[in-house]
Amino acid sequence: MRFGTLLLFALPLAAVAQRKPVAARVDSVLSLMTLPELVGQTNQYNGFWNATGPMPAGNEWVEQRVKALKQGGVGSVLNVAGVDQVRALQKVAVEETRLGIPLIFGLDVIHGYQTLSPIPLAEAASWDLEAIKRSARAAALEATADGINWTFAPMVDISRDPRWGRVMEGAGEDPYLGARIAEARVRGFQGDNLSDPTTLAACLKHFAGYGFPVSGKDYHTTDYSAHTLYNWILPPFEAGVKAGAATVMNAFSAANGIPATGDSALVWGELRRRMGFGGVLVSDWGSIGEMIPHGYARDLRDAADRALAAGCDIDMESDAYLRHGVELARSHPADSLRFREAARRILTLKFELGLMDDPYRYCRATKPDVRAEAYDMAVRSSVLLQNKGVLPIGSVLVGLTGPMAAEKNGVLGNWRVSAKDQSAQSLAEAVEGRCWTYAASAPHSVGQEAFHAELTLNAADTKANDAALKALRKHDVLVLAVGEHGYESGEGRSRASLRLSAVQQDLIRKAYKTGKPVVLVVYAGRPLVLEPWIQEGAAAILWAWQPGTLGGQAVVDVLCGKSEPYGRLPMTFPRSEGQIPIHYDAFSTGRPGPKSEVFWSHYTDESNAPAYPFGYGLSYTSFAYENLQVREAPGGWSATVTVRNTGARSGSDVVQLYVGREGNGQIYPVKSLKAFKRVVLEPGSSAAVELELPREALTQRDGQGRSIPFTHGTLRITVGPNSAEGLTWTTNLIP
Repeated sequence: MRFGTLLLFALPLAAVAQRKPVAARVDSVLSLMTLPELVGQTNQYNGFWNATGPMPAGNEWVEQRVKALKQGGVGSVLNVAGVDQVRALQKVAVEETRLGIPLIFGLDVIHGYQTLSPIPLAEAASWDLEAIKRSARAAALEATADGINWTFAPMVDISRDPRWGRVMEGAGEDPYLGARIAEARVRGFQGDNLSDPTTLAACLKHFAGYGFPVSGKDYHTTDYSAHTLYNWILPPFEAGVKAGAATVMNAFSAANGIPATGDSALVWGELRRRMGFGGVLVSDWGSIGEMIPHGYARDLRDAADRALAAGCDIDMESDAYLRHGVELARSHPADSLRFREAARRILTLKFELGLMDDPYRYCRATKPDVRAEAYDMAVRSSVLLQNKGVLPIGSVLVGLTGPMAAEKNGVLGNWRVSAKDQSAQSLAEAVEGRCWTYAASAPHSVGQEAFHAELTLNAADTKANDAALKALRKHDVLVLAVGEHGYESGEGRSRASLRLSAVQQDLIRKAYKTGKPVVLVVYAGRPLVLEPWIQEGAAAILWAWQPGTLGGQAVVDVLCGKSEPYGRLPMTFPRSEGQIPIHYDAFSTGRPGPKSEVFWSHYTDESNAPAYPFGYGLSYTSFAYENLQVREAPGGWSATVTVRNTGARSGSDVVQLYVGREGNGQIYPVKSLKAFKRVVLEPGSSAAVELELPREALTQRDGQGRSIPFTHGTLRITVGPNSAEGLTWTTNLIP
């Protein structure tokens, strides 16, 4: 039976089919399916065959996968891209299987497709929800034009540990900012209607707690309290579910003795019941099979049984469901029902994407030009950390060097599965034709640059550093582009040391010795540790992150003042690795300080304070905060503060509202973000900025998951430019 026959049998008249609700249409398809076909919908394979070429022969592994595809044993694939490939593979599913049910095509469209925006952590630094939404929309437009209809994004894991490489893929450390960004990215990817062939089904990942690995090592066991789970980890997932996310992905990690892929209580209790998520839950790559080395499952059959019971609908690359699903379903009536319900959710998504009406609907679009969106996001994500008056750079001779200055690959970031290597505009290319001179310094890395491989750093060859600085000795200002390569951050790329490499430190020391003003432009996928001598010697520090395809021009425009440094930090920057994990919204201790004696919570060899606090970022002008007023409003409070531009340039600031609470029978963070708003001001002008604080925003869940409202005790509202500064209003609530 072919696809057209299936639709005709299920829904005799096309007009009637259009009027029937999706649930009824899904039921009509389910009624035709055999048990192996139900199980087949839950199997997802990585790209395994050049579908536009000849049928593979002599490769048993590939032949078995093609056989499974033709027998209806594959419901979705990932890492198959390009209209020709998608159409050819879809044609096999539609025309050569018994029921002709189309495939879903998934891909890691993380921060763009072929045109890359800055990494997600950089986008979070914009604190601009509309710009983040536009960026996700641009990625969807470009990816869907190449046949993709499902992205494994956004990653909404909260993390406080910059040693973990995947902080680059998230929104940082704060659950409120993370929740708002989750909403923005879901809506950007999915639009208003998933059947629009320019939208992607979004996937919230990784459920849950993946951002809390012990010692910052990726794939490691995670360790967090129930209180942290309920109040930090889950809120961005809940926000993404409410925004309509079509899918969710399991985490690789384990917590409380249970791998996330087998955590029935977490999935059914929190995701399905409390959040009301009715969409598709997909394993992470091989995470069902990985329950065996976790020591949780005996074998692949046991792992499949446990994952299915925990509500995992799709098995990504473990082969567990395909190998053992039919046997499990025939042995256990509950498993048979579980496979049927999993297939129901998967088919529902296929109907919502419009694939059941037109399997080739994602194979016809014209590729859009989204370079303007990538440039705009690169400008908005840059964060000015320090400026001693040298920026913006005016009509002076500028010498440019550093291993990232001519870099066209590492500045793209880690997730660029569909972007061409060496496709970024470099900083050196962007300054051509200006009063700038580029001189190559010692390289940062040597050898292979690949997603699957460790990057090998240049450990000792500094000769080109001397030559570069000699070539630039007559210039007025030196700009040094330093940092980490895109393949030093991301999945599988944890770092014990967050310092700049020795070769880069050699270049910085020698540049400082010239006596010229030195501007550091730091490309990175995470917060790094800049030693005091680096901070003190720099005339300015601009954090460019890994800014993507158009990053070169964006950085130049910020350095020269055509654009303002727009970003604010979404993560706390540590002074040293010994402070990690470090985050602004910590609890108070029973022995706060400082005190004159040693018996208070502190380090003996390091400050408790960060290098740069959450929410921090400078502008090319300055702002004063005055006259904070708070009044009760319907459902909560309204805070109004006057912000005045005290500098000589127009500019913007992100006005941030933080709350502190105590005396309600629970412990609360010393402060937590609850609202923010950007204000744009001309020199000398001021504006009254109003921020709302709903009473429900003060609710916190306890260790048993119960929501506890804040009804009495001391309430502090602080409004300012970052988490460490601001004006504070205090009141005592009486029940």
